[in-house]
Amino acid sequence: MDTVSIIRCEDYKFENVKKAVYEALEGIDAIKLKIGKGSKVLVKSNLLMRKSPDDAVTTHPVVVEAIVRYLQDIGCKVIIGDSPGGPFTEWNLKSVYKAGGMMGVSERTGCELNYDTSVLEISNPEAKRLKSMQVIKIAREVDFVVSAAKLKTHGMMTYTGAVKNLFGVIPGLVKADYHMRLNSVDNFADHLVDICEAIKPVFSIIDGIDGMEGDGPSAGEKRHVGLVLASESPYALDTATSSIMGMDPLIVPTIRAARDRNLFSGDLHDVKITGVQLEELEIAPFKLPKSININFVGGRVSRTLEKFILYNLRPKPVFNYDMCISCGDCKRSCPPGIIDMSSGKPVPDLSKCIRCFCCHELCPKKAVDIKRHWLYDKVLKK
Repeated sequence: MDTVSIIRCEDYKFENVKKAVYEALEGIDAIKLKIGKGSKVLVKSNLLMRKSPDDAVTTHPVVVEAIVRYLQDIGCKVIIGDSPGGPFTEWNLKSVYKAGGMMGVSERTGCELNYDTSVLEISNPEAKRLKSMQVIKIAREVDFVVSAAKLKTHGMMTYTGAVKNLFGVIPGLVKADYHMRLNSVDNFADHLVDICEAIKPVFSIIDGIDGMEGDGPSAGEKRHVGLVLASESPYALDTATSSIMGMDPLIVPTIRAARDRNLFSGDLHDVKITGVQLEELEIAPFKLPKSININFVGGRVSRTLEKFILYNLRPKPVFNYDMCISCGDCKRSCPPGIIDMSSGKPVPDLSKCIRCFCCHELCPKKAVDIKRHWLYDKVLKK
């Protein structure tokens, strides 16, 4: 039975966060059994884009600092890293590290920030989809990887946590290629589980002090939760966390994919909770993204009609030109390359849109909204 530690922490004051992180990690046997003095550890934080920690988009630097200090206390050499959205360049890394407070963590603790933009092709023979993959070099140079995630909803994958966070070991714009090759939600979930199984984080921890609900992972609403959560199993951790958010864990595609591969049951009865018990938590369900497209017509109508309904009623990105600053980030991050900027503003060809919502996720001004057809709630959610 996998153990998940749930610890209360109401604010980002360092001493409070440090106490919560240390308490959460003390219950993970893998740390004592695997990590030793001199181990080289990558703390793979969620550093999606250039955002202030107060925006609840990225893993808070105070949480990252507490993880770093815990690892340093047991004699580890620690590196913080990620491959944010956009090009995997030293300039982009510097700007994201600075905005997200990681430079301050490095200065206070003496840990390294990864600026190596080298890429490796690795074999992954046990994978379901990605038998080989490109990963950032640092992920293979270290002895262990820690997934330091942020508690958020996600427009394409419903929820982003310990497993989805590891998509950041895929370098820069290679992510767009993987979105194109695996452009259905279930295929993409298999892709994410393949990455997780290749990286095998020694433990995972989720910054749930402030999270995000609604149109996450970057354009939703900040939501205070007051928790730090950790586990050796990223699947058990995501199962417990999504349940706390008010979801049936099996609506999360990565949890379903893990269950289908017998990596984890997806059942909370197979999770041992330490610290705060689930029944002690009184947290109202999180708002889900508008882009979530739950299909309740399957089997009720012909397959042809089902495809027509789902295609025409599914959510789509809509650009707010009054908020748009014409930066071009949406065009550069669009996997199928269907956004035209020749007019100075983004114009998407929605007939070719794969509904990955990368444009929505990476817009720095929240100028991309997700809209559903007015019939959606009447037809698909009854």
